[in-house]
Amino acid sequence: MRKPIAILFLIVVYLIPNNVKAQEKEAAAIAAGALVAIGTGIAAVQQMEERAELTATEWILSNRPEMKSFSLKTLDFDGKKLKDLSSVSVITYEIQEFTRQDNPVLDGNKYVLLAFTSQGWINEYGIDFDKIKWFLVSSTEWINMMTAYVKAASDVKDEKFIREKLEKGKIVNKGIKIKSKLVIPFFKLNGDMYVTNDYSDEMKFVYNERSLGIFLKETEDLVQISRKSIISIHEFFFYENN
Repeated sequence: MRKPIAILFLIVVYLIPNNVKAQEKEAAAIAAGALVAIGTGIAAVQQMEERAELTATEWILSNRPEMKSFSLKTLDFDGKKLKDLSSVSVITYEIQEFTRQDNPVLDGNKYVLLAFTSQGWINEYGIDFDKIKWFLVSSTEWINMMTAYVKAASDVKDEKFIREKLEKGKIVNKGIKIKSKLVIPFFKLNGDMYVTNDYSDEMKFVYNERSLGIFLKETEDLVQISRKSIISIHEFFFYENN
């Protein structure tokens, strides 16, 4: 009996290290593959961002030839993973003009370019720009849009009052705040409740507690700008570089 047990013991001693080594090699291979996949995803997102930024610049050059010197920055690709981009409803670009000189500073008019995406705007070939609709928004237009939005999001209907608070205050999750005071509170709604306000021949605004919905009448698409993006755009127009 002792001899078979001794042989079995030698077999176990021999196999365990090899199995451990094999598992270690397999784990290392999986980790290396994951790193390659992550790297490829990051590279793909960067490539898409560069392509989208180039197309936005081309749109400005074609449609706003009076803008002779400007900066254009993409906001929505920051921190995004490749799988998340297909769910992006709006790509936003911050644009600011500047005076042409050595070491220029951004001191001119500000705009936000909104690129509304349709279903399938990202496919296996990258971005399909035929599925994007463009709107260039000035600070004045932004105030007009936010006034209509606030009228849908709250029980305040006095446009002059709303504009004044928008220009002095900040948009936060709960409403319009000036310093630490909430001067216009937004409605508290359930996630499946919506309030609408007709804005123009092109857009209808749809408010719920987490986002600004924009219904594009031409395409009949409902797209959403997150509250975070709304806050960032408002701060860009009224606080940055001011």
